[in-house]
Amino acid sequence: MYGLALIITTILLIGYCCLLLMYRQWLIHLPVFTHKNDARLAATHFSVIVPARNEENNIKQCLESILQQPYPMELFEVIIVNDHSTDETENIVLALQKQYSNLFLLNLKDHLTNKQLTAYKKKAIELAAIQCNGSWIVTTDADCIVTDNWLSNFDQYIQEREPVFVAAPVMFTNDHSFLSVFQLLDFLSLQGITAASVSAGYHSMCNGANICYRKDVFTEVGRFSGIDHIASGDDMLLMHKIKLKYPGKIGYLYSKESIVLTSPMGTWKDFFNQRIRWASKASSYQDKGIYWILLLVYLLNAALFVLLVSSPFIHHGIINWLILVGIKTLVELSFMLPVARFYGQIKALFWFPLMQPFHIFYTVVAGWLGKFGTYQWKGRTVK
Repeated sequence: MYGLALIITTILLIGYCCLLLMYRQWLIHLPVFTHKNDARLAATHFSVIVPARNEENNIKQCLESILQQPYPMELFEVIIVNDHSTDETENIVLALQKQYSNLFLLNLKDHLTNKQLTAYKKKAIELAAIQCNGSWIVTTDADCIVTDNWLSNFDQYIQEREPVFVAAPVMFTNDHSFLSVFQLLDFLSLQGITAASVSAGYHSMCNGANICYRKDVFTEVGRFSGIDHIASGDDMLLMHKIKLKYPGKIGYLYSKESIVLTSPMGTWKDFFNQRIRWASKASSYQDKGIYWILLLVYLLNAALFVLLVSSPFIHHGIINWLILVGIKTLVELSFMLPVARFYGQIKALFWFPLMQPFHIFYTVVAGWLGKFGTYQWKGRTVK
C-alpha cells in the first residue's frame, strides 16, 4: 500500500514540477511595464469602487492613498459602498467628503430592503457600477494602500494595449512574524502564477484588490448574474465571463509601481477563514484549467501529508518523504526567485524550505473545509 502511495505521489510531483517550470518560463520572459513621465495625456475616466465593512482602522489611509494621486481629479471618482458597517467607517468617509468632491458614499442597506444575500460584495460593486460615471471600473479593498501612479499606470496600459479587463499585482505587508512571513510566501507564489498565466492568456486569475475593467463590458456580460450565488469570486469568476466574451482582450499590468499593498491576516483563525473562503469557489470555476490545476496541487499535498503520517512506520519512509519534498522545494524556489525579486522580497525566501510542512498541512485542511465546511468572514457565517 505504501509503495502504491509513493508511486502516485511521485507521478503527481512530476506533473506539478513540469507545470511550475512552464509558469517560470512565462514569467521570466514577461517584460515589466514601467511608468512613463512623458506619456500621452491622461484620457481614461475611472470609477474606483471600494466595498467596505467595519474598516474604521483602514479606510482613511486607503482613501487618502487613492484621492491624493496626481491623476486629474476630473477623470476619476471614488465610490465607497458601506456594507452594513457597525463601526465608524461611514462617519470617517463622510468627514473625508468635505475635503474631496470626487468621493461618494453609498449605503448598501438602503438598497436591499432587508433582503438576505450570499454575495454582499458583488451586490455592493453592482450598486456602485450602476450609478458611477466612469467608463472604466477599478476595484480595490478598504484595507489596501495604492501607489502614487496607480491610476496613471492603468491609463497608460489601457491606451497602449486596448484591453477590456486588466489584472494587476497585490502584495501583503510583512511584520516578520511567523504568520506574516508564511502568508507572504504563500501569496507570492499565487501572484507569480497569476502574472505568468494571465500574461500568457492561459488562466483567468486575478485579485479583486487590484483589477480594472470597462463598465460597458461589465454590463454586457450581465454583471455578476450566474455567479451571484457564490459568496466570493467578484474577481476571477467575473474575469472568466469577460474572457469568454472577449478572448485576447485580458491584460496583466506587470508593474512594480502598480503593486497594491494589503495587510495579512492577524491570527491563524482569520488566515484559515480567508483561505477557506478562497478555496470555496474552486468547484465554481468555469475555467476548468484552474480547477484541474488546483486539484493537482491539492492531491499532491494530500499525498505528501499521508506519506508523512505513515513514514515513521515504514523503512526509509522519512528519507523518501524528504527527497520528494526536497525536489518540490527546489523547483518551487526556482519559480519563486523571479517573483520575489519583482516584489523585493528575496530575503523572505530563506524561510521558504522551513515552511513546507506547514504549507502542506494548511493546503489539505483549507481545501477540504473550502469544499465541505463553513467559514466566518466579516462577521458572517458562510457555507
